[in-house]
Parts: sequence; structure tokens; C-alpha cells
Amino acid sequence: MAGFVEPIRLVAPDGAPTDEARYRRDLPPETLAWLYESMVVTREVDTELVNLQRQGELALFASCRGQEAAQVGAAACLRKTDWLFPQYRELGVFLVRGIPPGDVAAVWRGRWHGGLGFTRRCCAPIAIPIGTQGLHAVGAAMAAQRLGEDSVTVAFLGDGATSTGDAHEALNLAAVFGAPVVFFVQNNQWAISVPERRQHAAPSLAHRAEGYGMPAVRVDGNDVLACFAVTAEAARRAREGGGPTFVEALTYRMGPHTTSDDPRRYRTDGEVDAWRARDPVDRYRRYLQATGVWSDRLDERVAHRSQRLRAELRQSVLDTPDMDVAEVFDAVYHDITPDLMRQRDELTAELAKEG
Repeated sequence: MAGFVEPIRLVAPDGAPTDEARYRRDLPPETLAWLYESMVVTREVDTELVNLQRQGELALFASCRGQEAAQVGAAACLRKTDWLFPQYRELGVFLVRGIPPGDVAAVWRGRWHGGLGFTRRCCAPIAIPIGTQGLHAVGAAMAAQRLGEDSVTVAFLGDGATSTGDAHEALNLAAVFGAPVVFFVQNNQWAISVPERRQHAAPSLAHRAEGYGMPAVRVDGNDVLACFAVTAEAARRAREGGGPTFVEALTYRMGPHTTSDDPRRYRTDGEVDAWRARDPVDRYRRYLQATGVWSDRLDERVAHRSQRLRAELRQSVLDTPDMDVAEVFDAVYHDITPDLMRQRDELTAELAKEG
């Protein structure tokens, strides 16, 4: 693995097919078109969520702009019964899995305690603590093993999460027990303000997998077909008893870490512009145009769906009443403690004074 550096790429940055022969790109035309539709819709809904936060309708939001190919490609190749364990930036994964945008917004608005509605789509609630979802994914995969199921779990991690103890424990446990789990790491180059180069001394994040005893693949995270193919192969291997795989998807976070962050304090405009030239949506559009899958009808369909979902999202947020802040105290413990009861009473009295 010492010389393993170059990522798998099926579509070049200019939209031309590469000469990569280890993975297939010959998906049906309707699937190729659906992948594009999912990427564009993800970007449009992401834009609307940022707008809603800026207008004070959401407490916070973590944009996935620039990472659409990685998320859509990884999620689209899986079965609907495969369990997904996201962090907080996986909007593309949620939309592919059929989770309504309004449900995603409800989490960032603070309406749901844990987003339990996600589980109806075999998707765990959003994990704000960095790296904890890796352990949950491994636990679910080991449970599937013992139940004799052929389902696969996928843990979506960021590059920063690979520096946490939870992630190391999850990777080691999965390898030791041969758990059917895929660790899909979106290396978007920045863990808030810490660049990826300062997070490890290995040639790549994928090289870490060798120490755990599992195979790893580096993939161009701005190439949706490569992400689809690589994740599909890792899922097949896990389903057939081959154990876990570490996938490092090289991509870039075009926006701030969250809407409360100012990335201009730690990265240059030149760096952002260089990655903007590798935009995953533009790249894939050029590929579809060159292969004859693109059409005006597809363009119109995608635009119509994007507009409809944005309108439905905005209306669902504006129609949602503000939550009762005191509810948070009732959801922490089964039996509220005296200290929490006192804090709740103080908060209620303070809010009453403010009208």
C-alpha cells in the first residue's frame, strides 16, 4: 500500500471519461440522469437551507456545497435496507434516501429531539459529536451479522473525525470482527479551520487503514460515478463476508464549516477558486452532454423539482410553530432532577418577563 496515492477517477475534471478499467461506469441512462438530478436538487435545497438560516428561521446549518458527488454517489448505490450513519453535512445522502427536506430543516430548527423520523428510512439521526456515529455503525453491522442479515452499514465521516478516539475504536473493532461496514470519509480538506495536512503524518488518510487490517480506496470525491462504483464494490465485499472497507473521497467544502463560521480567516480565495474549477455538478453535466444523456427535457425536469422542493421546504419551516423551550428539560432524563427543575422554573420565569 506504500505507493497507493492516486484516487480512482472515472470522469475527468473536463467531463471526459478516463481510461480507468477497474470500475464500471456503464449505468443505465435513466440512472445516470437520476444521479445528476439528485446532485442539482441537493445543491438547490442546500442553498435554500442556508437562506433560511440567514433569515433567522434555523439556528444553524452545515452546508454540503461542493460535496454533492461524494454524497449522492455513495448513497445511490446502496439498498434501501442498508443502514446509514451520517454526521451533520449529509444532505445529499438524506435526499437520496427519501428524507423530506422539511424533516432536515426541523433538526436544525431544534424541533426534533434527535430526528427520530430518519429511522423510517434506515438512516440514523444526525450526529453532531464528531466521530461517534462510526461506533454506532459498527454496532449495527455486528448486530446484522449475528441476525444473519446481509445488510451493510455505512458510516459517513469527515477528515477531522478520523482524528478522534471514537473513529479509531470503530475502525479497529470493525476490522477485528470483520463487520460489514463501509467507512466513507469525505476528506473536504478542512476540519473547521485545521487543514487536512496537519491532521496526520501518513501519505493519505486511506493509508491508516493498513494499520487496522482493512482494505482502503481513495476516490475522486467530485466524481459521482467513481464514488458510486467504489462504494458499490465496498458494499458488495461487505455483504459477501469480506469485512469493512475504508473509502477516502477527496472533495472540498466550498462554504463555511457552518453558517456561524468565517472561512476567510483561515483559507485563501485562490484555494477556493481552484476547487471551484473542479465543481462536481458542472463536471458531471459535461459528461452527460458528451455521452448524449443530457437533454433540455432533463434540464426542465430538474429545475421544476428543485423549485418545488425549495418552495415546500420554505413553507414547512414557516408553518412550523416555535417550540416550547422548556421541553428540553423534559427530554434529558426520565425523571427530572431537582437542579433541572429549578433551572426550568428560572427559565420559564425569565421568558415570562420578556413576554
